Amino acid sequence: MAKKFPIHPRYPERICWGCDKYCPAKDMACGNGSSRTQHPLEIFGEDWHEPGAEENGLEARRESPR
Repeated sequence: MAKKFPIHPRYPERICWGCDKYCPAKDMACGNGSSRTQHPLEIFGEDWHEPGAEENGLEARRESPR
């Protein structure tokens, strides 16, 4: 089962969001490219999950995964 994806993580820039491992940005274990995958919050802004994350099939939580 996949981890729940956080809507507003505390420090999104510290984590690679490219897979379910949520590795630190400087220590990516999956080898998913040479740079980290940004969190949607960093790309689309604070309201990236609107309207209704649940309607899109995204099970989200507000706290950070680490």
